[in-house]
Amino acid sequence: MENNLQKRIFEFVTEVILYLRTLPDSQEFKIIKNQLIKAASSTGANYEEAQAASSKADFTYKTEISLKEMRESNYWLRLIQSISKNLNSYDEKLSYLIKESGELKLILGSIVSKTKKNK
Repeated sequence: MENNLQKRIFEFVTEVILYLRTLPDSQEFKIIKNQLIKAASSTGANYEEAQAASSKADFTYKTEISLKEMRESNYWLRLIQSISKNLNSYDEKLSYLIKESGELKLILGSIVSKTKKNK
């Protein structure tokens, strides 16, 4: 059964992919798009794996990876924002993605912190 966080991360990854399709195909955007799609999708894949973890330590480890990948996703999104000041039509969606990745970082960080405390 899918939990709310799984669903939210999946929707975030989907929105990132759809957003990336709107960006120019210049060399720098190609590199950033590749890095961002890998980081965002890895967040989701690792959190999915965490749901079937074989132990509490395995759950914590996979959730930690999800957190690291979400932090990286947030970085790439902020970089896009920084270099895309003239792409006004994308600002609203990009702002949403940056905000959402920030919130997901906090949630994943809280889960990691709590599971490490309860060892």
